[in-house]
Amino acid sequence: MFQDKGYEVEVSDFDGVLPREQLLQKVKGADAILSLLTDKMDKEVFEAAGPQLKIVANYAVGYDNFALVDFKEKGIVGTNTPDVLTETVAEHTFALMLAIAHRIVESDKFLRAGKYHGWAPMMLLGSDLAKKTLGILGLGRIGSRVAHHAVKGFEMNILYYDVKPNPDFEKETGAKFASKEEVLKNSDFISIHLPLLDSTRHFISETEFNMMKSTAYLINTSRGPIIDEVVLVKALQEKKIKGAALDVFEKEPELSPGLSELDNVIITPHTASATEETRAKMSEVAAKNIIEVLEGRIPSNLIKI
Repeated sequence: MFQDKGYEVEVSDFDGVLPREQLLQKVKGADAILSLLTDKMDKEVFEAAGPQLKIVANYAVGYDNFALVDFKEKGIVGTNTPDVLTETVAEHTFALMLAIAHRIVESDKFLRAGKYHGWAPMMLLGSDLAKKTLGILGLGRIGSRVAHHAVKGFEMNILYYDVKPNPDFEKETGAKFASKEEVLKNSDFISIHLPLLDSTRHFISETEFNMMKSTAYLINTSRGPIIDEVVLVKALQEKKIKGAALDVFEKEPELSPGLSELDNVIITPHTASATEETRAKMSEVAAKNIIEVLEGRIPSNLIKI
């Protein structure tokens, strides 16, 4: 615990998901909570904190861990950290895309296992990104930035699905607005950038995998439950798609049985925004949101409830 500029701050020294019972103890008497996306923020937490609680600032851009009905009932402000992680997550998305297409992880394992005995023309053949079709599911800040890199860096063609078309984006990138089905059927790479809502849970399941090309790659840096992970494992095992690269999982930190054993999948532990620069910016934004509310001002990143 430390004090600065009149604020008394208690920082958990637990690097990870704070057990629920400890969280409920820690928040007692708090005027503000800086939460992780793994912390379910609901009426139980608010009542444990007490009536003086004014704001919960999420250390993330997504806020599917917020029970918004409870926020509204208790009159508590919720904020998030958009913008500052857009570039980093877009970079990580492309890192995954390149790694799965060029079989980088698989090649690394191959070499370390002592299986490399000299160059061979058909060894570990991958796939090009250049001039291929990239399907974007969810054209928010991150999805549009991934598309920008795809067009400017790899001359890829963009199909995108969202709640409505974006003419300015289409003019800038040459992208085409399409239905979910059209994106899935015609894309060589499919990158998910949807928020987790009731309507997007298992947005990709058996029907959708049956639509995709057998040569397609699926990338997810959004939220795990958007993909039916059990069905994904089956699709990868049966080679219904060529590969997947995932930073998020349906039941984190657990993985669906068989997922980690597959060579045609790359998995990273929800680290798409994990750079020194971005995590520092996220901390600063979350802290500023708290200060704004405690000093009676409207925060920049107010979540509409």
